[in-house]
Amino acid sequence: MEDIDAIVRTTQEFVRSEVLPIDDEHDGDVAAAGGDDLRVVLQAKAREAGILAPHGPVDCGGLGLSMQERAPVFEAAGYSIFGPMAINVNAPDEGNIHMLDHIASAAQRQRFLLPLVQGEVRSAFAMTEPAPGAGSDPSALATRATKVDGGWVISGRKHFITGADGAGFFIIMARTSGEPGSAGGATMFLSAADAPGLEVGRHLGTMDLGMIGGHCEVLLNEVFVPDHDVLGGVDEGFRYAQVRLGPARMTHVMRWTGAALRAHETAVRYVAEREAFGSCLADLGMVQQMVADNEIDLAATRALLLEACRALDAGGRASKETSIAKTFAAEALHRVVDRATQMCGGLGVTRDLPVAKIARELRPFRIYDGPSEVHRWSIAKRAVRAITAVQA
Repeated sequence: MEDIDAIVRTTQEFVRSEVLPIDDEHDGDVAAAGGDDLRVVLQAKAREAGILAPHGPVDCGGLGLSMQERAPVFEAAGYSIFGPMAINVNAPDEGNIHMLDHIASAAQRQRFLLPLVQGEVRSAFAMTEPAPGAGSDPSALATRATKVDGGWVISGRKHFITGADGAGFFIIMARTSGEPGSAGGATMFLSAADAPGLEVGRHLGTMDLGMIGGHCEVLLNEVFVPDHDVLGGVDEGFRYAQVRLGPARMTHVMRWTGAALRAHETAVRYVAEREAFGSCLADLGMVQQMVADNEIDLAATRALLLEACRALDAGGRASKETSIAKTFAAEALHRVVDRATQMCGGLGVTRDLPVAKIARELRPFRIYDGPSEVHRWSIAKRAVRAITAVQA
């Protein structure tokens, strides 16, 4: 295994020389920058640099990094909005790679995981549904899969499916038993994007523009999936989804820490050079407090992230640790970028500096992969259970 510090340095150099100029030219709008055509070009360069899919399994061409080893590499990639896409650690592909590596059969690894790791295709994870279907509460899952001879027929509606437009295949979560509201009864299915009955609809017009393939509606109209493309066990989809959930939350934190760091460094350079009221802004106490608070929030985010990654690497679900780290990071990194915007004054809300686009892209993180309020509810429930169990 190549030294992690060397991988980080290579990633930093690659992102700054090959990716940032394109990102800044197009203000973080991946569709305007070329979409999949751009992805193919950048991933080819990342492959040449030896940093493509650093988290992917070695037998599929990845570097096989652990969660703790991924953290500084993903942060280095996240310094650019397009950086994670360029080295193939973007959501949802990154989380799907992780899950397939742990769950997929040998045949599924060859058909789905291998080309995903090597950047030959993109993927999508289709769970979220329009209300009253699955969202923050996955047990509300309404999409139904019915057993037929040789496989399953899936019907339902999905929305907010990230990366759906242009994906080569979908991991579909559908109910195979029970009714919406039941705790179990879900199954994951692998389906090619061109399967009859699978239709990608409109893009939801979200404020973030950096996610390739957008966030889309998906219609499933009697989509047939053969038995051999069931991912994991029947009726065990929610349990298997936990393999993806915690790590995917932490890799979001890694990537957005890199973006927030860029906003912070931009602001610090600005206040160190900008003169007002007889001195540079960096000499003013109120500005110094914002700089210091940013440093504190970045350090605390990394500390909570690494604690969660250690728990995940040890083989646990780390539900508490990942919820705490995700909630804190989503809000702390938002504060970092908001302070950076304030420190840059008028230029902070223009395209002249990268701070405004980072603020635009990072804000949804307080909602994506579980709103802060849902995580707090979960954290509180665990705390009450733990205390009352000891007292009992």
